[in-house]
Amino acid sequence: MNRPFVAGLTGSIGMGKSAVALMLREMGVPVFDADAAVHHLQGPGGALLPAIEAAFPGTTGPEGVKRQELGAKVFGDPAALKRLEAIVHPAVAQMREAFMIEHIGEGVVVFDSPLLF
Repeated sequence: MNRPFVAGLTGSIGMGKSAVALMLREMGVPVFDADAAVHHLQGPGGALLPAIEAAFPGTTGPEGVKRQELGAKVFGDPAALKRLEAIVHPAVAQMREAFMIEHIGEGVVVFDSPLLF
């Protein structure tokens, strides 16, 4: 079985990634949305909540990650940000790999990710 061609969709906030991803989906192209994956992992009942709470006490609750509280603990502190990334990035990579396995027979897939580079 051939692997799909993988295209990256990246850019800053407000550059139209979501609009382009929607157009691609409407054309039948599978799109992996890294931001959506993070929100799923950090939302209510998210798989990363226990690890994030252990590393950054008081930053999670029943609604998931308390973004303002977590941001206050990690932004401006490179070591804390690195700890958070060590929790989040491997989990997103696992979801991306599962997406690739699910779509292995496609001609093309797209990774929508602000941190592609």
